[in-house]
Amino acid sequence: MTVSQQVFLRDAMRRLNLTRDVFAGRIGVKRRALDTWLLPEGSQEFRAMPEVVNRFVTEIVENETLLQKYAQSAQSGSLRDRIAAEGKHQLLSVDQFSRESVEELFRIADQMQPIARRQKVSRVLEGAVLGNLFFEASTRTRVSFGAAFCRLGGSVCDTTGFTFSSMAKGESIYDTSRVMSGYVDAMVIRHPEKGSVAEFAAATNIPVVNGGDGPGEHPSQALLDLYTILTEFSRLGKLLDGAHIVLAGDLKYGRTVHSLIKLLALYRGLKFTLISPRGLEMPEYLLEQVGTRGHVIEQTNSLEEGLPGADVIYATRVQKERFAAEELEGYSPDFQVNKAIIDKCCGPDVIVMHPLPRDSREGANDLSVDLNHDPRLAIFRQTDNGIPVRMAIFAVLLGVENLVQHSLRDVTWSPPSHIGPDDSVFHGMD
Repeated sequence: MTVSQQVFLRDAMRRLNLTRDVFAGRIGVKRRALDTWLLPEGSQEFRAMPEVVNRFVTEIVENETLLQKYAQSAQSGSLRDRIAAEGKHQLLSVDQFSRESVEELFRIADQMQPIARRQKVSRVLEGAVLGNLFFEASTRTRVSFGAAFCRLGGSVCDTTGFTFSSMAKGESIYDTSRVMSGYVDAMVIRHPEKGSVAEFAAATNIPVVNGGDGPGEHPSQALLDLYTILTEFSRLGKLLDGAHIVLAGDLKYGRTVHSLIKLLALYRGLKFTLISPRGLEMPEYLLEQVGTRGHVIEQTNSLEEGLPGADVIYATRVQKERFAAEELEGYSPDFQVNKAIIDKCCGPDVIVMHPLPRDSREGANDLSVDLNHDPRLAIFRQTDNGIPVRMAIFAVLLGVENLVQHSLRDVTWSPPSHIGPDDSVFHGMD
């Protein structure tokens, strides 16, 4: 097997659109056995699946008529070319993706998991340099992109804020982009103005990734969010098709939800409940775009009305830095997503997410810290998934995704069994 057992099985379930329970029944094994086969190979509970199972799954996948669309996608060119933006290998918007190309990217992200979990090392980007150009405050996104690039063997040059850039001296976006292109091999750009990253991308032929353009889009965040939802659903035995997704908070300026709702709309039969303070509703053009795909959309200003039956709750903070004339400074207390309202309105399998940072100051009423020890809170599993997804993005844009599997070697240091003191061990986060 040229790929790991975990990647092989995940790929099969994703292609066949089956939950773990149904997949286990289809191949005639117990769910517990399948769970041990799906663990990373370094896990204590990992078990190798019998060769007869490998052959049987391969036969099912190869003869499944649903896989014809994947074969057609493969014949139409590499993933790098299929998601290109105006002929360039750049990631500016989630509009570049189809459902098939998203899931192909996620199969590559699965292959990156051993590296992201500090079990393996790869140097496929050795010698390549990433320019992290963040003209707006960032911690998670900037460091996550940098770490992803470094874990593939590359190196990173950072710049943060207008004050420390030549643009403070009046240099144009075109000049900045063209000059930086002579120094680095790829750029991640965050800018406070919508559409500005596209201007950077137009001035260069090197890969450019949109790290967030004002209230516009945040494609890599949406990709890691969708990857998290699919991973959590797989663990819970759910399918995304037909799910109930709640997006709550600042839906007007929250660029993460703008990208995420467009990606989710690639799936079938979803119900979206949009909960926001008055004046911060989802932009109309997005409602129209999602509505044309046949999904159900409901809008409300009440958590108690919108949360019942939810499979996923995606909360966002108030984007006060983007306000123009609005007077709203934060959420009212009855708008806070906390343990009490989750217990009251939702079931034990609901997934609670947030793009972070969350405002934990008193009176902010953002996602409550009283959910920190609740297994339904997925925000840290969500951020951890940013590394393999962004590694996959870089590998695809730079054309090395097929080299990763053969480049892996064991780490030489002792990685921790837990990232945070209250986290599950790595294999428990599968």
